Amino acid sequence: MRTRILGAALAVALLLTGCSAGGTRDDSRITLRFLSLAWQKESVDANRELVEEWNAAHPDIRVEYVQGSWDSVHDQLLTSFEGGEAPDIVHDASDDLADFAYGGYLADLTGLLPERLKSDIPARSWETVTFDGGVYGVPFLQEPRVLIANAALLKKSGVRIPSPEHPWSWAEFRQVTDELSGDGTYGVAWPLKEPVSATLNLSLSAGGRLFHRGDDGKVTVRFEEGDEVVPRTVHDQVNTDGSASSTTLGSGGSDTLPGFFAGKYAMVPLGFSYRQQIVQQAPEGFDWQVLPAPAGADGLTQGVSPQTLSIAEDCPHKKEAAAFLDFLLRPENMVRLALGDWMLPTGGRALADPALHTAEHGWATGTALAAHLRPAPAQTVRGYPEWKDKVATPAFQEYYSGAIGLEELRRRLEEDGNLVLARYQR
Repeated sequence: MRTRILGAALAVALLLTGCSAGGTRDDSRITLRFLSLAWQKESVDANRELVEEWNAAHPDIRVEYVQGSWDSVHDQLLTSFEGGEAPDIVHDASDDLADFAYGGYLADLTGLLPERLKSDIPARSWETVTFDGGVYGVPFLQEPRVLIANAALLKKSGVRIPSPEHPWSWAEFRQVTDELSGDGTYGVAWPLKEPVSATLNLSLSAGGRLFHRGDDGKVTVRFEEGDEVVPRTVHDQVNTDGSASSTTLGSGGSDTLPGFFAGKYAMVPLGFSYRQQIVQQAPEGFDWQVLPAPAGADGLTQGVSPQTLSIAEDCPHKKEAAAFLDFLLRPENMVRLALGDWMLPTGGRALADPALHTAEHGWATGTALAAHLRPAPAQTVRGYPEWKDKVATPAFQEYYSGAIGLEELRRRLEEDGNLVLARYQR
């Protein structure tokens, strides 16, 4: 975390002072600045190596690697866009692109990308970066949410072990966490410091949608039956069953790992990439496994906001920037980026690579979930960042802690939330 905070400060400095759109130098060499948000060492190394390989093969089109950070990236990029100092190639996440796309800060890639890349990535992934018919990024990495489980505790309890073919239902998951609780152990720890995306994305499995777009194109929030399943499960595990720790509700995923290793929590719902931290930090001999998230009325479906690569509208060399993206996202290179980030590639050819289908570290379980990933509910909703920060985050936090009930949660999401979204849809 300290590395990421330092990276945020570096990113701000670079974005504001030295990361203006690339140009052509006196020696006629084109220079493109590539802002990367990779932060795990393996991922940073993979990105830097690919930049070096590009530069070695393209002496007239040089790419400069700029290390950024996920911390406060929306505000950092907005400042750089408005100041005319944005990097040429931008690494971000699809749920952060809507305001930038509608604001005219990102280039429409429709006529710039090669057919190979367009056909290799499935349509459902392209939906996450498409706004008003334009394509404003390339979705290249995606991360399902999974259950990381203490294998010894599961075996000792005798509960049924789920698989992608036979997952737990949300009701069965609640029952299992109750059975796993006792003797100083909670069945599950929910790290919900940022509860919105986790709740909304997992709610797709139960048929939840939350955001509904009318014929006039305007979006309204409706908290319906399918939207209730996941939050009610978490609430009841914490406040009724006592099978989930209340102290982790304000924690990030990494914060739960020491307790997980110590046997305090039998399972932790986490993003797929957290496996790297577990491999690095788990005590010797600690036995863990990856399980699919619970399934609802819509099966294993869950929402994702893929990591994306975009080109700034102000970039003077868009064709060259698109050529770099084509190189960076060749199937073999996409596999390298996925392995470096411990995530899944969006490209079909990369996803078929045998390295991503091994039982070790749960790769095969994660890859089996790829076909069930769908665009996160908020992908194309203007004003989502403000709605999330000012309305949804505090509302979910208070509901999960037991401070408010389900009807008050509904009122806040719908009434207060729709007032926020209305300002962006006039």
